[in-house]
Amino acid sequence: PGDGVFLKVSLARGVRRFSIKGKLSPCFIGPFEILDRVGEVSYRLALPPQLSHVHNVFQVSLLRGYKYHPLHVISYPLDQIRADLSYVEEPEAILDRQDRVMRNKTIPFVKILWRNHPELEAIWETEESIQTSYPHFLP
Repeated sequence: PGDGVFLKVSLARGVRRFSIKGKLSPCFIGPFEILDRVGEVSYRLALPPQLSHVHNVFQVSLLRGYKYHPLHVISYPLDQIRADLSYVEEPEAILDRQDRVMRNKTIPFVKILWRNHPELEAIWETEESIQTSYPHFLP
């Protein structure tokens, strides 16, 4: 009790088909304060109002320890976290376009900036996969 932990979240299944998110994408949110221990391997956390739809007892496999440091500033879009601790990525902008030749076939690619991620984490996706997953996004 009183210690801080990060809570594991995951990308919603079936949302992104073509490529895998970079190593720097958030896998954990928090830190959250531990209120008390529930059973042998579970803890009750103090969650913010944005996560009121999420049950506040978690198994230790979903938690990572956190040591408080006054200079740490951590902010996440908590309102986008679902009850099953998953979230949906949304494209924000197209940074670049490129045609690549693969096996004598030209495939159009777009470099996508994802919402709530820095420009460094923008990734190349096939135009077809973006059109399929986010039909409203491409012109």
